[in-house]
Parts: sequence; structure tokens; C-alpha cells
Amino acid sequence: MNIYLKALRAPFLAGSLVPVIIGAAFALSSKTFSLWILLLCAVGIAGLHSGANLLNDYFDSKGSDPINMRVTPFSGGSRAIQDGGLAPRMVLFMALFFFAIGFSVGIWLICLNRPLVIPIGLLGLGAGWAYSAPPLQLMSRGWGEAVIFIAFGPLVTLGTYYVMSGSLSWPAFAIGVPQGFFIAGVIWINQFPDYEADRRANKRNLVVRLGPGYSRHLYCVIMSMAFIFVFFLIGVVGFSYLIIFSFMAFPLALKAMRILWREYLSHEGTVPAQALTIQTLIAHGLLLSLGIILSRFI
Repeated sequence: MNIYLKALRAPFLAGSLVPVIIGAAFALSSKTFSLWILLLCAVGIAGLHSGANLLNDYFDSKGSDPINMRVTPFSGGSRAIQDGGLAPRMVLFMALFFFAIGFSVGIWLICLNRPLVIPIGLLGLGAGWAYSAPPLQLMSRGWGEAVIFIAFGPLVTLGTYYVMSGSLSWPAFAIGVPQGFFIAGVIWINQFPDYEADRRANKRNLVVRLGPGYSRHLYCVIMSMAFIFVFFLIGVVGFSYLIIFSFMAFPLALKAMRILWREYLSHEGTVPAQALTIQTLIAHGLLLSLGIILSRFI
């Protein structure tokens, strides 16, 4: 059982479940919240995300993972295939199984008179597939980070709000942008330990294309933009000033940036910064949700 849990890389599900919480918080502030729909969304998104993780492991098992000697708890794949725990075909089967769970939830939501789940869900499913699978393999073409930004940020908050309210909303899309930056930051920092293996396997993500030295600057930009965008949400989109609570997560991000700046060439040295990046994503998202909810009562 442990090998299956290892293959799922469950801790990374925070990258998709936190945006669900944010979208639900916005629905609550709009008086359209449903706990039942929230649970359905969480199961569906977790299914799609788990499928994408497994699919990534499957295709990386033929690329960079076998030659990657700089594995960390957060990068280098689950190693379920490399350690001999699961055959590649089993990982592929698991990926399709979890995609089917996400698809089934989507069908259920369509039956609840939410027809736009079809294009929203297909975009999410397509992003998870195109990121890893040929012929696109966007993770190797420098487009993976942008796709993950949309798929695991504003698309999730928009979709969650839509299935609860029955309507599309520009603010529901915009409120997911900070999470988009953070999940892109997670992908970005995880590429530092993988740099040599990715380069040798011709997996030309942006860190490989730009080099680690320059890429550490852009990591700081990505993490900072998530916080800067909060001011846009308040001043332009019209969210309550209470979402400024999310800045309580900034010390975590600042510490991550400082560590990566010093340790960007050390795969062991980057591990604390990798952990802090995920912690920032979670803390910022929950604090943002708290600010949205409080705005309903203040």
C-alpha cells in the first residue's frame, strides 16, 4: 500500500485543493456555498491532479528520472518505478484510473445542470495530459510552467465557483492568480535539483533553457508576484482589503527565496526552500480564504 501512496505524491495535492478552498470561500461570500459541491470538487480535482502526477512519473521514467542522481523529497519523481515498486504499465493504469474519477465527478456535476463543467474540465484534463505526454510534452518545451499556472490556479477557483453558483465570474478567475504563481513557483524550484538530469535528457524546461543562476532571479519574481497581485485584487477587481491577511505568509516566501539564492547549486541545500514554497502556497491560500470569508461579515 505504501508504494501506491508514494506514487501518488499526495502532499502535492495541496497545489490543487487549496484553490478549491479559495473558490469555495468566494462562493460563500456570495451566498452560493454548498458543502456537498465542495466535496465533489475536491474529489474531482484530486483525481485529475493525481492522474497528472502519475502520468508525469510514467513518461519521466523513460526520460530524466533514470539518470537523475539528485533526488529530493520534492523533486525527481516519486521513484516508485525506479525503485522497482511498480511497473510502468501499472503507473499508467493508475493515472487513467484517477483521470476517470475526475471525469466521473465532472459527469455528475453536469447532471446537476452545470454544463460548462465540460469545457472547464477538459481544459484541466488536457493540461495534465499535455504537460507530460507526447506529442506535446509541454514540460520539455518551456511551456509547462505557464500551463500549470492556469490549470492549478485561476481555472480551479473559477470552476469551483461556477459549480456552486451556476455562473462564471471574472473575480472568481482572478482570485486564483496568486495560487497560479505559487504552483508555478513549486514547479520552478523543483527544477533546480533536476537540472543536470533534465539537460542530459533534453527536457528543456525554462530552468534548463535559462540556467540555474538566472533562474533563481525569476523564482524570486514569481513568488513576489503572487503577493503583489493581491493589491490588484483589492484595487482593481474589488475584493475586500481583508485579503491582505494573506501577507502573513510572506516571511515563509522570503525565507525560501533567501535559501534558494544561496543554495541553488546544491540539491540538498534547496530542500528547505522547496518545503517552504509549498508551505507558502498553503498558508497564503488559507489566509486569503479567511479574508474573503470575513469580508462577508464585516
